[in-house]
Amino acid sequence: MPVDHVSISNLSEHEGETVTLKGWLYNKRGGKGIAFLILRDGSGLAQCVVNQEEVDEASWTAASDASQESALAIRGSVRADERQVGGYEVQATSVELISKAEDYPITPKEHGVEFLMNHRHLWLRSRKQWAVMRVRNQIIYSMHQFFQEQGFVQMDAPILTGNAVEGTSTLFEIDYFGRPAYLTQSGQLHGEAMAMAMGKIYTFGPTFRAEKSKTRRHLTEFWMIEPEMAFYDLDDNMSMAEGLLCRLVTDVMSKCATELEMLERDLEPLKRVEGPFPRVSYDEAVDILHSDETQRMMDQRIESAKEEDARLEAELAENKKAYGQAKKWQKRKFDAREIEIHKRRNEIEEDLRNLPKWKESARTFEWGTDFGGSDETVITWHFDRPIIVHRFPHQFKAFYMKRDPEDDRLALGMDVLAPEGYGEIVGGGERATDLAFLEAQVEAHGLPAEVFDWYFDLRKFGSVPHSGFGIGLERTVAWICGLHHLREAIPFPRLLDRIHP
Repeated sequence: MPVDHVSISNLSEHEGETVTLKGWLYNKRGGKGIAFLILRDGSGLAQCVVNQEEVDEASWTAASDASQESALAIRGSVRADERQVGGYEVQATSVELISKAEDYPITPKEHGVEFLMNHRHLWLRSRKQWAVMRVRNQIIYSMHQFFQEQGFVQMDAPILTGNAVEGTSTLFEIDYFGRPAYLTQSGQLHGEAMAMAMGKIYTFGPTFRAEKSKTRRHLTEFWMIEPEMAFYDLDDNMSMAEGLLCRLVTDVMSKCATELEMLERDLEPLKRVEGPFPRVSYDEAVDILHSDETQRMMDQRIESAKEEDARLEAELAENKKAYGQAKKWQKRKFDAREIEIHKRRNEIEEDLRNLPKWKESARTFEWGTDFGGSDETVITWHFDRPIIVHRFPHQFKAFYMKRDPEDDRLALGMDVLAPEGYGEIVGGGERATDLAFLEAQVEAHGLPAEVFDWYFDLRKFGSVPHSGFGIGLERTVAWICGLHHLREAIPFPRLLDRIHP
């Protein structure tokens, strides 16, 4: 019996059957009397073989006329073939051209980042971007599963707020019926109120930071997951964050193997993501930065970068010599490799500019200042998995952070730093419960006390020890996928100079 429209991802369930696929033409090749159409439908890719002798004239015309990203309906029998993408292909019996695409602007040749960002609405269709979004989807699903299985209740914090959470300098202010309001920086304060009602909650939504930063680690709009737990101290909080990250990596590796392969992700660092994570105090982290071992590691990385750059330069020269005598298919390989080499040499050039600065910054780092991105990267070089840094000087932590009872200079905060240069992906801590302390902190930070009246109420009516954290979705996606820039970890990134498309 013929089978109606099926998804490419389900072809394995229909081997030997006749099915209909509906999707878009990703690529096409062929010769006289035969066409190989690579179809994508959002769930995967599949090769469809169209033999002119086995289809009617209209089908052959449709296959011949179809351009990249044309919409097609292809009917045919499914057969296993391990050589093909997805392990199955379709022997076509009919082809229908649903919609012929105009000349597609994104081609296999190299495009600049600005061009691709201007065409983000189309760039999302490429294999690697498809893979990233699939991993993002799995991470979101696994986050919900993790918290729901542990008895958390998902609750929604407001996007419009009347108060700051992470300081007033990064607020997006709007006119709210004649009075100022702000796009939320975090759902945490409202999360505390909801935890006092439900015990354990998590919020999941967009957050906004008006930071005038152009680094690869920043977006002005991003998504955060923020659990808040009554009766949890700092140690409980660290364990919860560790358990979540281990679950996310395990799920992605087991359920997104195809996507990780498309992204050419080195799996060895991900395989090492298992508990317990090293717990490193701020003081210990500063000692790591100041250590002779850190200086030696810097020197080794500088030397390795120079050696790799020399090897790549020599490879380019060899390829250039061989290019003139190469066959057409070999030239395509040389061209593709040249693009990869230039991209890698640009990264090496950036490393060779930065590493000497990082070396000096680590050597001269002063206790009492916050870690920068380079400091976080250098600290993680000393470990083979994510680490948790805890107990920071209170002066650069939020006003609501509880002080360490054993050292009032410190706040009971914690950050989880991912390896491979991805830096902070989780930030949180234990919340202050003393009303007088909080009132004094609001005043010291120059914040209007009247907008925090409801927050102070939480300390008047049944206050308990409680903790929580925020995990940035895009930073987590970038780390697990091995992406260089956060802009590829969200469908439509919002940056300092970009709000289109």
